[in-house]
Amino acid sequence: MTPRALLERRLRSHRLTAPAANPVDAARHMLAVQSQDLLAGRWALGVRTRGTPTLAAVDAAFERGELVRAWTMRGTLHIVPARDLAWVLSVTAERQRRQAAGRHRDLGIDDEVMTTASRALAPALRDGGCTRAQAFERFESVGIDPRNQRGIHLLFALTIAGEICQGPLVPNGRGLTREQRFVRVEDGIRESDAPHDPLAELFIRYIDGHGPAGVADFAWWSGLTLGTAREAAERAADRVDDVGEGLFAASSTPRRSPKAADAFALPAFDEYYISYADRTAVCAPEHLDAVGPGKNGMVRATLVADGRVVGTWSHADATRHLPPELFHGSTQTESAASALTRFAAFVAG
Repeated sequence: MTPRALLERRLRSHRLTAPAANPVDAARHMLAVQSQDLLAGRWALGVRTRGTPTLAAVDAAFERGELVRAWTMRGTLHIVPARDLAWVLSVTAERQRRQAAGRHRDLGIDDEVMTTASRALAPALRDGGCTRAQAFERFESVGIDPRNQRGIHLLFALTIAGEICQGPLVPNGRGLTREQRFVRVEDGIRESDAPHDPLAELFIRYIDGHGPAGVADFAWWSGLTLGTAREAAERAADRVDDVGEGLFAASSTPRRSPKAADAFALPAFDEYYISYADRTAVCAPEHLDAVGPGKNGMVRATLVADGRVVGTWSHADATRHLPPELFHGSTQTESAASALTRFAAFVAG
């Protein structure tokens, strides 16, 4: 597969040049989009939706219980279709639990503390959910100090245990909503899928939304060991295509839209860049440091043209943009401006 063919196929797999009908369909196709930055995660779905998607449409899907946000893999928040949360965690939770075990010992988080924290949250969760700050107040009320990241690690642990997730947005009355309520899974998720082989399904869904990609890419994205990733690929072999050079692709890839854009303003931590062990297929090696992850773990929002990262931009303040930072030699000024205009319309709409 030539580099050009690889990029063209990935752009369609990521629903960038073959956008989905609506944000929920985009989420179902991608399965999980990284979303420790809540606005970034919502725009990751918007940019993969045809027409004129809006932030309000994504938020309405959270309100209806079709989308949730949870620590689904690598100890990182992702937006996932609500019906897929349980089976994804059935594959990834134990690995996350083991990786966090040392930190949890340092914080004094054990089964007894977990039980106490769960009971403390129960009244608020039954009454429509609670914000993170309200959850921390509940912890303090039963003698659990939420400081030093203990509170957030408790919420993480309760999430991967399948008890809670983040659902409807919290209106703030002052502009862009940037917070969600924690809700009980049994209240917030009405239907759950149960694939016959969850490990194989995770590999298949990753390839559907990210392929062509290899086993090492899947291992990085899922947070699973390389051995488990190989097993997943073996168990999924009859449902994906081996396209050579260690790469797998979906048996059927969405068709490119005749109205597809040629440039995209992708959010921070976007799957198109972050979800591979080797990112040089989409970003020149000399520009990787400019995008990240840096020492602080941040990955900048990117400008992509013809499948390659050509610069960065900022959506930290969604009401205005700082000028994009195009890499030296890039001539994509007009394309970048058009891509940023679409993001502005998404937020304003």
